[in-house]
Amino acid sequence: MAGLQRDFIGYGANPPVVKWPGGTRIAISVVVNYEEGSEASLLDGDEYHETNNEVPSPVPSGQRDLFNESFFEYGSRVGVWRILNLLDKYSVKSTFFCCALAFERNPEVARAVVERGHEVCGHGYRWEEYHNKTRDEEAEAIRMTVESLARTTGERPVGWFTRYGPSVNTRELVVEEGGFVYDSGVFNDDLPYYTEVHGKPWPVLPYSFETNDARFWRGGLNSVGDFYEYMKDTFDVLYEEGRTHPKMMSVGLHCRIAGRPARSRALDRFLRYARSHPGVWFARRDEIARWWLENYPPGTLR
Repeated sequence: MAGLQRDFIGYGANPPVVKWPGGTRIAISVVVNYEEGSEASLLDGDEYHETNNEVPSPVPSGQRDLFNESFFEYGSRVGVWRILNLLDKYSVKSTFFCCALAFERNPEVARAVVERGHEVCGHGYRWEEYHNKTRDEEAEAIRMTVESLARTTGERPVGWFTRYGPSVNTRELVVEEGGFVYDSGVFNDDLPYYTEVHGKPWPVLPYSFETNDARFWRGGLNSVGDFYEYMKDTFDVLYEEGRTHPKMMSVGLHCRIAGRPARSRALDRFLRYARSHPGVWFARRDEIARWWLENYPPGTLR
């Protein structure tokens, strides 16, 4: 498990001077988490209903929470289309973290994601904590996810990220499954990097819970303005640093959160703001990973 050893140093005081396509100063990865219909549900045989909501549920865990169910349904019925249309408006190609069961339950969305040019990234068969699974259970979930997404979207995922991050087995299992190019199960850097899995280098693209609309329900964001300002300030710092040391920025969205009318305005304003700057590369995560592998193969950065 060499890839699971903690690294407190990273690139250190002298991060590499990387070159993004066209000499851009910052690579922005917009991630849309599509989970609606794959959350915990008594209808799917779970012993409890989903509790991850902005308002604590007063409904006993063994009873259906109809309000919470409708909260998730908004994301697939309305929110995802609002986000897709905003991405089209600014010609931004994103990465969809896709729960396979969610796409099975809304094949129109599954098709639209690919047709509009976005990446299909594995987000588990269901929106569940894979660190609670056995190694064999997690391996089977990865296999099922790959098979299902290939069927509903026509594309095989090459990236992986699961709810609340990986288990101690995830990275090895993703490599053993084959066909994957990267994972995003960390939050520890502003640039991609390599770790070691089964004795070989493995590319990791860090994600973010900072510039992420999930903070509306986890705390830290109280208004649409807060969300926009946080994304803008993050961009400004990384864009300024990018004059000499280009960086990567992740933006995390959820259809049932950022897809709401008011909150979508924060995304609209941010995309407009970032687009107004020269030297910005909006890219899918698979594009960033492949660029990294081609231009900065293992051993070329210290």
